[in-house]
Amino acid sequence: MTKMIFVNLPVSDVKRSRAFYTALGFTVNEEFSDDTTACIVVSEHIYIMILEHARFKDFAPRPVAETQKVTGSLFALTCESREAVDTMLSAALAHGGTDNKKPQDIEGFMYGQSFSDPDGHVFEPFYMVQQSRD
Repeated sequence: MTKMIFVNLPVSDVKRSRAFYTALGFTVNEEFSDDTTACIVVSEHIYIMILEHARFKDFAPRPVAETQKVTGSLFALTCESREAVDTMLSAALAHGGTDNKKPQDIEGFMYGQSFSDPDGHVFEPFYMVQQSRD
């Protein structure tokens, strides 16, 4: 069986978050979406489930974190190039995201940026040069 990952994120406004994530180039699986939830397709095996706070509380074993004040996780996403990293950052900033001002450039080997979505969830798009394993 192929493993899949569904990252569940509490959001204050599903409509706003749908617009944000689709602006980053992701799509929405409408089969698993409604007025309080949306299934954001990141790749064939990775999905972000955005759930309005009340809906998220139905699943969460503890109170919902105030992600505008604390960082509970970092979501690192691979990109196909340095330019793709910068494009994702630009799209995030143009659609309500915040630049975390934490660029990373390790001598041409790895390049990344960091932004927060409108609800404060931290994403780190990065590009890494693939090394031959001969």
